[in-house]
Amino acid sequence: MRQQKIRGHKKRHQQIEQWRLENLDLRLEIIKEYHYDHADIVVHPYCDISLYRKFPEPKGKTKQLILNGLIDIYHSWKKQLNKIDEPYYLKIWLCEPRFSKSQVVCAIGDRVNYYEDLFFKPNCDKKLETNDFGALKSKLDNIKWEYFLDEDHFENDWVGERGLYLTIKDFEETKKWFAKLLKKPHRTTKLGDNTELYSFKKGDRWLGA
Repeated sequence: MRQQKIRGHKKRHQQIEQWRLENLDLRLEIIKEYHYDHADIVVHPYCDISLYRKFPEPKGKTKQLILNGLIDIYHSWKKQLNKIDEPYYLKIWLCEPRFSKSQVVCAIGDRVNYYEDLFFKPNCDKKLETNDFGALKSKLDNIKWEYFLDEDHFENDWVGERGLYLTIKDFEETKKWFAKLLKKPHRTTKLGDNTELYSFKKGDRWLGA
């Protein structure tokens, strides 16, 4: 798949600042009703999903501005969560090389344990190289980072579920794609008598708090 070039960096940087400002205030009504909320990187084109186009991940100044936004959102949410007087989960999910999937996530109540046990932690540890982020090194060093895997997950009946929305031709192509995918290295987790979860490593994920 050919990557698309990204143009108009000045406009993109303005969008990043707008995204940062729009997410500084925690949506307490969402938290109270659903027990969780998250701030994804909603900046074009990194938030776009397409089967036919692939954009390169953010880099350089654009990447620094987005990461700085995630850090600012985290600290802003932390101040607001400290006022609700109950235990909470709040972490930055920093992904590499799939940086565009990074986000800030918070939760209260029954959702806290769910997020604490969400990701797979390998036997080997890996340190976040904060020197790679230029001027943000000091901000990153003030956050404690824990290493996990960044993975894609598919249940063994994924093709059947997807098949409900595909033409016969697309369904057959998807079956072939899925069969080929299963030949690649992956983890298998038993979810029930007839359900298995296949996990494919895509990179690294650091949780920061």
